[in-house]
Amino acid sequence: MYPSIPSPNSSYVLSARRGKHKIFIGMAPGVGKTYKMLEEAHLLKQEGIDVVIGILETHGRKETAAKAAGLEIVPRKGFVHENVTLEEMDTDAILERSPQLVLIDELAHTNVPGSPREKRYQDVEIILAAGIDVYSTVNIQHLESLNDLVARITGVVVRERIPDRLLDEADAVVVIDVTPETLEERLQEGKIYAPEKIEQSLGNFFQRRNLIALRELALREVADTVEDEANASISVGQTCNIHERVLVCVSTYPNSVQLLRRGGRIASYMNARLYAIFVADPERFLTKAESLHLDTCEKLCREFGGEFLHIKSSNVANAIAKVAETYHITQIVIGESQQPKWKRWFRRSFTQRLMDLIRHQKIDLHIIATDK
Repeated sequence: MYPSIPSPNSSYVLSARRGKHKIFIGMAPGVGKTYKMLEEAHLLKQEGIDVVIGILETHGRKETAAKAAGLEIVPRKGFVHENVTLEEMDTDAILERSPQLVLIDELAHTNVPGSPREKRYQDVEIILAAGIDVYSTVNIQHLESLNDLVARITGVVVRERIPDRLLDEADAVVVIDVTPETLEERLQEGKIYAPEKIEQSLGNFFQRRNLIALRELALREVADTVEDEANASISVGQTCNIHERVLVCVSTYPNSVQLLRRGGRIASYMNARLYAIFVADPERFLTKAESLHLDTCEKLCREFGGEFLHIKSSNVANAIAKVAETYHITQIVIGESQQPKWKRWFRRSFTQRLMDLIRHQKIDLHIIATDK
């Protein structure tokens, strides 16, 4: 058992083993995060794992409440605020009970005034430090770094937020994904909110365009986490790329604008991130016309939602290959060689040198014919 619990102002005793944290994440309320968490908990209980519910927010959903049947629930603790008693998760009681696994719903929840900690995720960190495993749930709009983007998409400013590091530090992150159409059906059937809230929800947060955008954010966020973990664990020189990333190589030639447009279309088709790179010779100054041309390229790149990279190097092919490796590029777009044919008899072309450098990175090279 966990030792006697000190007061909230004391330091908690840390376990030699930190608990494992699994986060169930979704694009919006009602996708089934809590239901899936409870489903897995029942399977673990059947295997002999000691599982308890630390806090469960059913929001009146009968299916969710029914799924919790048979699992032990740690009683909530009452806190008096302005002569009103409000109930909150009892972290001390969970630590005293010391199960192998505790289920904690709504990770981004703000605790009632008077609680030992402001946010529920802070309680989770205390529980993990005590060596207890945690399953938790959260919606994508509660991530701190996505707050402004979610506000622009939905028009709703999310007040309850969690630091992005919680996803980075989690031992597992599971996306509970349904189509926007399925979620709308659940809402209209009264499976998410009470009947009086359905029409209001469909006209606001649950608009189709909002759900599509939030779904993409959820899938991308978890793909980022998986990709980062994979790249951190594999051998040097190898990469694991889940997202497509397009790199357009621009130069002082006017055809760079055509290349950017083609690269922008490729990125759009692939739902990929777009980058453009210009490698400047450190021993050569650009003319005014060349500088204006590059400014045009940079503006066009940003209009496509891309990032423009300005690199100084005397070896263009090496610089591009290094950037491709650093940014996990999967597609490179270059123009056909402007080098006269007779010169290619004496030295390898730029295209050949670049292909040799990126061969081990498994990058697709697009050589675009452009106007002379």
